[in-house]
Amino acid sequence: MQGKPQMNRRLVGKTLSAVALGVAAFGLAPAALAQSGGTIKVGVLHSLSGTMAISETVLKDTVLMAIDEINAKGGVMGKKLEPVVVDPASNWPLFAEKAKQLITQDKVAVVFGCWTSVSRKSVLPVFEETNSLLFYPVQYEGEELSKNVFYTGAAPNQQAIPAVEYLMSKDGGSAKRWVLLGTDYVYPRTTNKILRAFLKAKGVAEADIIEEYTPFGHADYQSIIAKIKKFASEGKKTAVVSTINGDSNVPFYKELGNQGLKATDVPVVAFSVGEEELRGVDTKPLVGHLAAWNYFQSIKAPANTEFIKKWSDYAKAKGVAGHKDKPLTNDPMEATYLGIMMWKQAVEKAKSTDTDKVIAAMAGQTYKAPSGIVSKMDEKNHHLHKSVFIGEVQADGQFKVVWKTKGPVAADPWSDYIAENKGKKNEPVMVAAKK
Repeated sequence: MQGKPQMNRRLVGKTLSAVALGVAAFGLAPAALAQSGGTIKVGVLHSLSGTMAISETVLKDTVLMAIDEINAKGGVMGKKLEPVVVDPASNWPLFAEKAKQLITQDKVAVVFGCWTSVSRKSVLPVFEETNSLLFYPVQYEGEELSKNVFYTGAAPNQQAIPAVEYLMSKDGGSAKRWVLLGTDYVYPRTTNKILRAFLKAKGVAEADIIEEYTPFGHADYQSIIAKIKKFASEGKKTAVVSTINGDSNVPFYKELGNQGLKATDVPVVAFSVGEEELRGVDTKPLVGHLAAWNYFQSIKAPANTEFIKKWSDYAKAKGVAGHKDKPLTNDPMEATYLGIMMWKQAVEKAKSTDTDKVIAAMAGQTYKAPSGIVSKMDEKNHHLHKSVFIGEVQADGQFKVVWKTKGPVAADPWSDYIAENKGKKNEPVMVAAKK
């Protein structure tokens, strides 16, 4: 990892302790304070600079689009939503500081934010200590359940496991050897721990699995691609599972093209690469490589046509960089949009922005997703039921769906492939808020 994101864990601990004391001093839950006046404040916690800006900036704009749409229709409980945008700058301890600022100083009712799991882990104690709400919109490694988080992206059984099963199947090329390649932090390492256990359960030998990790912002993939080619040349059909995050995806895919590693030889399936990440890449040499998500822009559905038009109109009207001329939608944008729309419904059902009342009202919420399915928030586990799609990269940077589940899949946050999870319940512990 880069120096900054790794800095001073003790400092983070002190920051989080200070948060708890700061909120206790108010004597009121932040969500209750957020309703004063004629607006309800909403926090937006995404990196607008640094290595993750390539992925996160557009999620900030998605929240702002949804807020504009909600306000145009009368707001929430007759009050307009007021966004409070901060930039934690791809600096993980700074995420905790900015979360504290949003909750204790800006008095937001809810926060939409984070991409990487290390940023989510950084802010998690803040939300739990202050009994505040975070909506997290990106696929992740599971192995976590919090009363104070709603996970609108995929758990491993809603993305990683189906993708590997597809590559093992005849339709997916009958892969026998596996390269698990990721950025060096909790999401790739935990996802690959689950995948390694899954592969072994399917009879894959240890010698047929290799793992490689690179730091955030890594740019030179020449030797890694060469190593993959050598591994693949040893006789068995090989596939790469990529959990590379952020702007490192651009040099990785460019190097794939440079070394002529075609999908017909060694398919790559990515879990953090969508339409936005491919924007800066010549995708012609990458045709046939794969991504697994719960939404693609190319999905044919009336709800998606409407979503794409909303985003295109918004991006042009607001002059959103990169999107005003070439608007793109992607999976985390859909998950962000679903989160804020379900939160609105829950607040109106609860007739309050009080955290505990909204949590209760979120159970079982449904919304017609741009993917074309009716997405449901599970009654207990704070995760959405999601359909899974596998798409092939096309020459224009879009994805052609080549496989999908028959319907929405319920999340399994505590993976069955991790032995320590035996007996764990897939629902968060509901601890009453401190008075």
